[in-house]
Amino acid sequence: MLRYLLRRILMLVPILLGVTLITFSTMHLAPGDPAELILRGRLGGADPPRQAVEELREEMGLNIPFYVQYGKWLKKVIQGDLGNSFRTGRPVLTELLSRFPATLELALLSTLISLGIAVPVGIISAVKRNSFLDIFSMIGALLGVSMPNFWLALLLMMFFSLKLGLLPVAGYGGFRYLVLPAVTLGTGMAAMVARLMRSSMLEIISQDYILTAKAKGLPYYRVITGHALKNALIPVVTYVGLQLGWALEGAVIVESIFARPGIGRYLHESVFARDFPAIQGCVLFFALVFVFSNLIVDISYAYLNPRIRYEKGME
Repeated sequence: MLRYLLRRILMLVPILLGVTLITFSTMHLAPGDPAELILRGRLGGADPPRQAVEELREEMGLNIPFYVQYGKWLKKVIQGDLGNSFRTGRPVLTELLSRFPATLELALLSTLISLGIAVPVGIISAVKRNSFLDIFSMIGALLGVSMPNFWLALLLMMFFSLKLGLLPVAGYGGFRYLVLPAVTLGTGMAAMVARLMRSSMLEIISQDYILTAKAKGLPYYRVITGHALKNALIPVVTYVGLQLGWALEGAVIVESIFARPGIGRYLHESVFARDFPAIQGCVLFFALVFVFSNLIVDISYAYLNPRIRYEKGME
């Protein structure tokens, strides 16, 4: 197991390097001058003098070749320095760490909501295949997959906040401020997980060992929960591991709509301000979340299916 973990961690290095290079290249190929945009914001929208723009470009290091900028940035990243934000002047790492709790609690709660909805719905749909419950659940899942997050967020705000007055429209505070954003993200994920759970359960309950367990006279609920569920969860765990990363990515829209001070909103504001260091720091953070969530998923396979042996991958 230790050899497997070390090998997987070493494989993350070229992936993260590729992500940083692509992000760095894309930001510098995008039209517009960050120095000019920053000065225009300071001047209230007026065009800044060309000399002031050139001085700011030199101060931010934008007048040197691209590959030199990338090399200097990568060297600082290895040392734990993501640079300073062009917009706020604060260290990007400090900004990310201060906003991380708001994003993490949103991602975790939305994932729990999706699992709390999807796993029971998927099991019931598979057990009651082609019944009214199955058809109704899959129609609901289809609607959940099709509805964009921003549209669902607006509907929830209109109904629960403006019409019923049960929850705050936006902001950051206690649990009440977290409910609508988490439901917005969680229901979309639940739709996909429910469909995957149903397909996985249908495949498992048709296996010979499930039929043998039923033939021995075991109660059906024990056959499902004790024999079928554990194996059916393997593809679901894979998808949920990716969903945690997608939840952080989806937070870009949801946090902006609900005015939550998380990393998603920080990235959204940084893109419009052409804040290169902040954008690169956010993308690097999301890449780290994706690769490490995949690593955790691989490790969890050993518990869900003991027949999986990581040593085979070392051969």
